[in-house]
Amino acid sequence: MAEQSSSSADCARPLELGVHVVGDRWLVVVGGDVDAQAAPLLYGTLREALGRARGGIELDLGKVEFCHCSDLNTLLLIRGQALDSGKTVTVREVSTAVGRLLDVTHTRPLFMSESAPVTPVGEDQDDARQEPAGGLPVDAAQDLFLEVVQLRRAMETRPVIDMARGVLMASFALNPDDAWSVLVEVSQHSNTKLHRLAQDLVDSVTGGALPPDVRQMLAAAVEAHTAAGRTV
Repeated sequence: MAEQSSSSADCARPLELGVHVVGDRWLVVVGGDVDAQAAPLLYGTLREALGRARGGIELDLGKVEFCHCSDLNTLLLIRGQALDSGKTVTVREVSTAVGRLLDVTHTRPLFMSESAPVTPVGEDQDDARQEPAGGLPVDAAQDLFLEVVQLRRAMETRPVIDMARGVLMASFALNPDDAWSVLVEVSQHSNTKLHRLAQDLVDSVTGGALPPDVRQMLAAAVEAHTAAGRTV
């Protein structure tokens, strides 16, 4: 993949992207201003690199002078896709702007590896936590934090939800869509968070006990979907 760049009249420091093959991983070097308009190009480059790299991708963000919150969401999206395919996305180096954004959103640990600790370029890590991300106003930083927390929670709880769907599929011969519908319905009717219900269901396989009312709701939902399948 050749080095790419993009620029616009509104961007004094154009986005710079360089891709290099390093063993079974691909290194993507990003520089310049990574603004909202750069998100599609950044996503496309990272997605292609991830698809072609056997082990995953490394990111060098040490030359990024500005990073928009939409581009952080791009990184989180690519990380989720990497995990789904058994790969990883790690960051080798970050600039001050990127370091602040990762710290204020508490997403830095998601991109760290034991062999490649991430340190902001030109700024102490503790100092980076004291200021808003990339100069964002406090309200905007808080909104970004809430959005990223939701994304992070979704990534953290997805494995147990998938396992719970597998339990339902194996136990009651449900298809993936019906298993998902059963989980959602029981979660809503029992006023139980979806990931908590999923964890309880998985635990029941190894001897844990579901509450009686939840067992009844689960049985009713399974029967309803099984009956619907028979009438199709």
